[in-house]
Amino acid sequence: MNLLYKSTRNSEKTVTASEAILKGLADDGGLFVPESIPKLDVTLDELKGMSYQETAYAVMKQFFTDFTEEELKHCINSAYDSKFDTEVIAPLVKVGDTYHLELFHGATIAFKDMALSILPHLLITSAKKNNVKNEIVILTATSGDTGKAALAGFADVPGTRIIVFYPKGGVSRIQELQMVTQKGENTSVVAIHGNFDHAQSGVKAIFEDKKLAEELADAGYQFSSANSINIGRLVPQVVYYVYAYAKLLENEEIKAGEKINVTVPTGNFGNILAAYYAKQMGVPIAKLICASNENKVLFDFFKTGVYDKNREFILTSSPSMDILISSNLERLIYTIAGQDAGKNAELMRQLKEEGVYEITEEMRGQLGDFVGGFATEEETKETIKNTYEKTGYVMDTHTAVAAHVCAQYRKESGDEKKCLVASTASPYKFIHSVMTAIDDKYAKKDEFELIDELSALSATEIPNAIKEIRNAQIRHNRECDSDKMKEIVKEILNV
Repeated sequence: MNLLYKSTRNSEKTVTASEAILKGLADDGGLFVPESIPKLDVTLDELKGMSYQETAYAVMKQFFTDFTEEELKHCINSAYDSKFDTEVIAPLVKVGDTYHLELFHGATIAFKDMALSILPHLLITSAKKNNVKNEIVILTATSGDTGKAALAGFADVPGTRIIVFYPKGGVSRIQELQMVTQKGENTSVVAIHGNFDHAQSGVKAIFEDKKLAEELADAGYQFSSANSINIGRLVPQVVYYVYAYAKLLENEEIKAGEKINVTVPTGNFGNILAAYYAKQMGVPIAKLICASNENKVLFDFFKTGVYDKNREFILTSSPSMDILISSNLERLIYTIAGQDAGKNAELMRQLKEEGVYEITEEMRGQLGDFVGGFATEEETKETIKNTYEKTGYVMDTHTAVAAHVCAQYRKESGDEKKCLVASTASPYKFIHSVMTAIDDKYAKKDEFELIDELSALSATEIPNAIKEIRNAQIRHNRECDSDKMKEIVKEILNV
């Protein structure tokens, strides 16, 4: 069966998986979604014995049906290799009474590596399949992690250029250093004066600029996206939820068919949407617990049915979740609107023009799989400290938000199902916040001074990604106002 994709804002036109990956965003500004979510064609019992790479193939072949077995396996094997510091790619660790799925063992020590190590291979394969001669320009906005993971994935990949925008002062020092020291002749990094939502809106506006697209085409370029709006980013994320369930089964932590809950620290909504897709594919997931920090726009949405971005933007210790426009939520809205592209497009118009929309009672009735929760800055710190004191396990700030919300949900609901927490970043990435949470005595120390202390405290080896930036040279120092992003792109590409 050939699975086709359509835009969340126009159901008439369909494209193949490779065309959707190449485009990133649909021409009408919508996001590509599969016409239906495919079911797994292997049993959970068969998945039990599979490696991460084999699981990836079992999941992705159902979505990317215009790729040959050889093409898809080449992409998978090129992505999930020695770039990861563990053969299992995504280890499952029991922490107290929950299971942490560690998604931070890739080149940039954050979960974005799970998808961004394969996206360049999917894109290049898609370009060949569709006879694309233009150079592909990856344009992306980042709240901290996507940027570095995309830069690392695309650095010196033939036929591509990558430009990353990030909010100046809105990412951790280590996140910033990882980006501005990035090597690669085809890489560019720009700090914008504004927050992540300004960066993301600027990138979307560039994608929707038809005149600019023509100018670029004349110069031999075309845009694509590495943000989680690209279906080539989202599908690889489905894999690790399937893999985690199979591992829980293999380790006899759960019985066959037993339902688990999944808690995901959520900003742009892609990571939790991937868990929702895994559930649709047949993984026995009960509740999808959406964990927010103090920018709790998603928590309020699940509670009230109103999505309202008109609020104060709060800078927190979990910056990758400091987001007020959760782009991937549009895919869920389209689904609960009964795949009514017109209804979805109208809600997205309201969001763009008024900053707020409200879904119908009927749509709210279809959100039963989801539960929202949030953690304050104080609760995030307490979770890091208490977990360390009780178990010796050190987690980053984003994972702590999820761990707190997971515990809170259990307490309030009485739901005792086993819970999987998506552990999205290494504590080394947010070292100052993590170490200060454990003990105030670290507050006055520099991030780089704390690296060795965290290593000793957690009995873990310092990741390569951290070792590399200790003495790396700053290579990118461009800055611009958020309304000048288009001009900067043209300048970088000499258009």
